[in-house]
Amino acid sequence: MSALPAGKTKNDDCRAPLLRSDHDGIARLTMNNPERRNALSEAMLTALQGALDAIASDPAVRVVILAGDGPAFCAGHDLKEMSARRADGDRGRAYFAEMMQRCSALMMSIVKLPQPVIAEVASIATAAGCQLVASCDLAIAAEGARFCTPGVSIGLFCSTPMVALSRNLSRKQAMDMLLTGDLVSAEEACRWGLINRVVAAGDLHMETEKLAASIARRSPLTIKIGKEAFYRQTEMGLEEAYAYASQVMTDNMLARDAEEGIGAFLAKRAPEWSGN
Repeated sequence: MSALPAGKTKNDDCRAPLLRSDHDGIARLTMNNPERRNALSEAMLTALQGALDAIASDPAVRVVILAGDGPAFCAGHDLKEMSARRADGDRGRAYFAEMMQRCSALMMSIVKLPQPVIAEVASIATAAGCQLVASCDLAIAAEGARFCTPGVSIGLFCSTPMVALSRNLSRKQAMDMLLTGDLVSAEEACRWGLINRVVAAGDLHMETEKLAASIARRSPLTIKIGKEAFYRQTEMGLEEAYAYASQVMTDNMLARDAEEGIGAFLAKRAPEWSGN
């Protein structure tokens, strides 16, 4: 297993904003700017987007783990970088709009990625960093991890993080985080539905890898079909969702992997997935 900057070789600068390591169908992406608390700077957004775009068409990758090095998983937007553009003729409007669009596109890329994405949260995730956790399909956090959307405290409501939060938490819980900006413990975040489970800090890496390995053993086609269907049906009415899901299952039944999986189950043997 190697740990290289995403899209780079061993001869390139390993202080790139993002590191990628692959093994056994699992791609681990580690945000690598601890001095800036892994903020979603221009460079970080570019690196994350590029890595996800490459992974989307990589049949060798079954699962993605997203982690952050240092004292923060991700602190959200790089406010120093953004504030510097207030000197622009339009007070930064065009730049701010571009950065918000790029960040939103990144979140949508996670949702639309064929492979499941697991957030591995060892520390604090704030603002768009909390949005990043909420946008991942699954999330595991260490006991000491904390989450918040503190924009309200600095006059900038976390409106884009709100989109992801409101699709994971109940309205009251999402509004609690958005209106107060208060830190939420990992245990409370788990009860609220922001993350899946809380583990001891020393077990975080092992538990995340264990979950990723479990998913990686499944048919990649079945996972892709299921993930896409899950997000599509959540935006539908009940009757439409059942009609859509019924069609998805019909098509899925005709896939070779479904035929192989059912045949293997009936024959009491391990399936051999083809991805078709």
